[in-house]
Amino acid sequence: MKIINSFSGSDTESAGEELGKITKDNTVIALFGELGAGKTAFTRGFVRGYGIKCRVFSPTFAIVNEYNDNGKTVYHFDMYRISGIDDLYSTGYFDYLDSGAVLVIEWSENIEAVLPENCVRVHIGKSNKENERIIKIGIGEAYEDISD
Repeated sequence: MKIINSFSGSDTESAGEELGKITKDNTVIALFGELGAGKTAFTRGFVRGYGIKCRVFSPTFAIVNEYNDNGKTVYHFDMYRISGIDDLYSTGYFDYLDSGAVLVIEWSENIEAVLPENCVRVHIGKSNKENERIIKIGIGEAYEDISD
């Protein structure tokens, strides 16, 4: 597992950007963290690092935003309001899994039972220091090491 200390939104974006640079197509990035933790900022950096130039914003009301450029696609989900399997099916989530694109999923705690075993898990949590976030990144349920 890789652990990153972030002291600003810019730091959080940079952490996402670094992950984006090493991510391959057909990967699921599962984001965990409370409201205001920095999930969308992390995604903004991730999309940039993955090689897509576009404006990234929270998909809270749309449920999913699509970003594509340079032959690459990222689907950015917000599962905050998903409360059951019927809600999840209505998002098209299972169809997106087979698209070959990268999926970045905010509020993954709401769909944890159906996340792929080998997804990249990103936990963003607040620390006891003002404005500091602790970002933990690992692969799969066991959080295999992805350190440099």
